[in-house]
Amino acid sequence: MFSQLKNIDTAFKHIRAFSLVLILCCAAISCFAIYQSFRAADSAQNRIYILSNGKALEALTAGRRENIPVEAKDHIGTFHQLFFNLDPDDKLITANVSKALYLADHSAKAQYDDLRESGYYASLVSGNISQEITIDSVQLDINQYPYHFRCYATQRLIRATAKTTRSLVTQGYLRNVARSDNNPHGFLIQQWETILNSDQIKKGE
Repeated sequence: MFSQLKNIDTAFKHIRAFSLVLILCCAAISCFAIYQSFRAADSAQNRIYILSNGKALEALTAGRRENIPVEAKDHIGTFHQLFFNLDPDDKLITANVSKALYLADHSAKAQYDDLRESGYYASLVSGNISQEITIDSVQLDINQYPYHFRCYATQRLIRATAKTTRSLVTQGYLRNVARSDNNPHGFLIQQWETILNSDQIKKGE
């Protein structure tokens, strides 16, 4: 009888030890699951998604310094696209150039005024000429401020009977300004000038 009681007591101790280990394991698993859940939730809150053409794109945060080359080159490209991509429509020309002038200082306004006074835009409209530009490359020096850049592009004037292709090279400097709806990159082009604009005319298409 004492042997049976001893066996029962030993079995009870084993069951109690097993139960304690099981409880500790469950508690550890629960704590780990809760920790991972909070970590995943915190990570999700720190992510920003941008909807572009029906696709959700994750935006990564980075310092201003790391983004300067990308944003600066996009700023330069956007300015040149707005300033040089023109169709034979006076209102459209004015609208595009007005947007471009938000991205640059008086040096761009001076070039625009010179072109308008010389009748350049009027000749585009009267001749039904479209002007297109393709940015080939942008050289940017971010080691000195303001940042010097040189933009290499191909410019095309498209007529019914001829196409003029121009090698266009411009240069200038970028300085930091406050971001706005009209200037989302927070740069302003200054001392902008055209240093090369050579033409090659091709007959037909």
